[in-house]
Amino acid sequence: MECVSSLLVNLEKELKLRNYSDKTKKSYVWISNDFLKSSDNLSIEDAKEYLLKSIDNKMSSSSIKLRYSALKILFSSNNKKIEFNLPPYKTESKLPEVINKSEVRNIIQSIKNPKHKLMIQILYSAGLRCSELINLRSKDIDIERNVVMIREGKGKKDRISLLSNSIKKDLLKYLLEHSPKKCLFESNRGGKYSAKSIQKIVKNASIKVIGRKITPHTLRHSFATHLLEQGIDLRKIQKLLGHKNLRTTQIYTHVANVDLINIKNPLD
Repeated sequence: MECVSSLLVNLEKELKLRNYSDKTKKSYVWISNDFLKSSDNLSIEDAKEYLLKSIDNKMSSSSIKLRYSALKILFSSNNKKIEFNLPPYKTESKLPEVINKSEVRNIIQSIKNPKHKLMIQILYSAGLRCSELINLRSKDIDIERNVVMIREGKGKKDRISLLSNSIKKDLLKYLLEHSPKKCLFESNRGGKYSAKSIQKIVKNASIKVIGRKITPHTLRHSFATHLLEQGIDLRKIQKLLGHKNLRTTQIYTHVANVDLINIKNPLD
């Protein structure tokens, strides 16, 4: 068997050729290295045992699916003769977590730090992923046109989203006071914010205001759902979110109350 380092080098080359994001590359290399620690051979049986162990350890469906994808590329990049024919892991169908507009407003208003408050306002009002907020630059904001430009979002794709009129005054004040050089929001040490820092801001505010923990992605789900409930076309929402496939966006039709709003409850 080839040494582990050689197998991982081949994997990294394959991931680079496929132009995967740094986050995905890091995850796939870590998983592959973890698998190779327990595998004497690059064999389908070893891969099967590794995945079965993950299932037995009650890992989340998304984590198991990620491991499946990583191993599939590990095998294809190192041994073209071995067909990775394990059945794909079927994930459970879960509806996205959503909070209502009042809860969003109350969470935002509870944040005392002006910069943190502005970060969460943009996160929600533009439907951004946490990583997209972290990498946002001041030149990506077009205040006159009410546009936020997202550069190299998921899948390395650019897109535009909405800038809320209600935050323009605070945004201009922030830009004048801080004059950010690279990223729109820089930490006190001058670098990018970490995803954990943003998650902590959202978590602490949500527990304080609504009594339960939410994540930055909950705000993105809520942004999409609220637009749908306002009557915005699903394809427009798809473009704002940067979804490649409309089927991904259609999940919000299951949590929006568009079809339920005119139904009278029998108890009423």
